[in-house]
Amino acid sequence: MAEAVRVDPARVIADLRELDRRTGGPEGARRLCWGAEWREARAFLEELLDELGLAFEHDEAGNIWSRMEGTGGEALALGSHLDSVPRGGWLDGCLGVMAGLGVLRAWASAGEIPPRPLLLVDWADEEGARFGRSLFGSSAAAGNFDPAELADARDADGRPAPEVLAENGVELEQAPRARSRLQGVGAYLELHIEQGPVLESEGVSAAAVTGCVGIERWRFSFRGQTAHAGTTPMELRRDAGLAAAGAARSVERIGLESTGVATTGRIEFEPGIATAVPGGAEILADLRHPEAESLEAMLAAVQEQVRIGAEKRGCESAGERVWRIDPISFDPELVALARSACSRIAGSERALTSGALHDAAEVARVIPAAMVFCPSRRGLSHTPEEDTAEEDLSAGIEAFGELAAQVLSRG
Repeated sequence: MAEAVRVDPARVIADLRELDRRTGGPEGARRLCWGAEWREARAFLEELLDELGLAFEHDEAGNIWSRMEGTGGEALALGSHLDSVPRGGWLDGCLGVMAGLGVLRAWASAGEIPPRPLLLVDWADEEGARFGRSLFGSSAAAGNFDPAELADARDADGRPAPEVLAENGVELEQAPRARSRLQGVGAYLELHIEQGPVLESEGVSAAAVTGCVGIERWRFSFRGQTAHAGTTPMELRRDAGLAAAGAARSVERIGLESTGVATTGRIEFEPGIATAVPGGAEILADLRHPEAESLEAMLAAVQEQVRIGAEKRGCESAGERVWRIDPISFDPELVALARSACSRIAGSERALTSGALHDAAEVARVIPAAMVFCPSRRGLSHTPEEDTAEEDLSAGIEAFGELAAQVLSRG
């Protein structure tokens, strides 16, 4: 029976620590997608699959898939992502991949055939840290990716996305063909750290996730007049830098006034020297809310404040959408099973909405999906300080394994 096949949390944690040894260090995780350390992380995953005698293959979007045959029915997919942000944490994304592998290992070790096929997937470029387009691999599999989104994108070194992807065996125009991989898949499950402070503050070791927020990510630019910092009177300046700074303050205020969050993650001045009034400036804003209408209202408010603030400074402004994703709710039946699994293992039926993006948000648009969270120490993630107590990791892994067992047992 599926209930009798249990994941070994200690082995999953050992795999995570070995991955950290190979691709981490004092400055954090170095698994930036499409780079050498990311490829090294995937090579380690492939080593572990080889140990289990499981084959694997890469799809058109660069996702890695491994399949364990079952007795029949639709497959259950498990996974997350191995890529990280620069100087990231040792658990973000890879926890879900190694926990999914732990489920397959449990069945292999038991010498039993699962009641449904099991799939493990490592999604390519979940973070979007290199080219700004998050959820690349999962959105391609879900049919929500347009190659035009990355056709002209370049990384911080000026390298074009199509060239970098081609070096990793991915032809950008062919990426949407990955959609075929979800055919015959009946459900998708993912384990992740919360990346926020809620669960730790409540003393909860594992919780169900009800869905993910929607996101509007925009680039706002400002054009004034570059002028000498010493000879231009204050009242005659058209300071694009101050227009941008005012917009950043407005983003913060709108976030505080809403029930969502709003962040200015980058601000740049042109020419960016102490002796010149900035004639150009740019901010990158990220708005998030679990409700579509509220997210739309937040965006409209930011756009209006950008326009008003620029005009007050005698500047012109423009906005360009970088990326967006609608809020998504996970499958109610799977969420209920996740709550039951967390209650059985961790003693809590706590459920919460994720303020971070996950591959499950894309997958949930086409097949039933759910997630389990375990807490993050001090709520920190995307930093070398990211960590989770080992007992909480164990509880999260066990709850995830319990959830997978329940889904498999549904037939």
